[in-house]
Amino acid sequence: FRQRLLIEGYYSVEVTRESLAAYLTGVAAHLGLRAYGEPAIFSPGGEGKAENQGFDAFLPLVDSGISAYVWTARKFVSILLYTCKGFDEVSAVDYTRRHFAIAGEIASASI
Repeated sequence: FRQRLLIEGYYSVEVTRESLAAYLTGVAAHLGLRAYGEPAIFSPGGEGKAENQGFDAFLPLVDSGISAYVWTARKFVSILLYTCKGFDEVSAVDYTRRHFAIAGEIASASI
């Protein structure tokens, strides 16, 4: 069994390393998914193009993982939940919308 959900949208809050870590651990707990490590969060620190600055993050789950990509200049987030355990997709989207204060359209797709 595999369940994958891609969630994307334009956010309106400030995203920091700490708030991104809180999202990853929070959404996992909210969905009843078990993490076995701490979030790994990377930032290019000014390398590359200015419009591509932000964060790349991953939370390892007992049943796979959650990846998050944040473009801070564009205020855009792309999240992939990939699990071998079922979860409530509507709840995942709602949690993500609230955490990142995504007011407009949010794209989500089961893949």
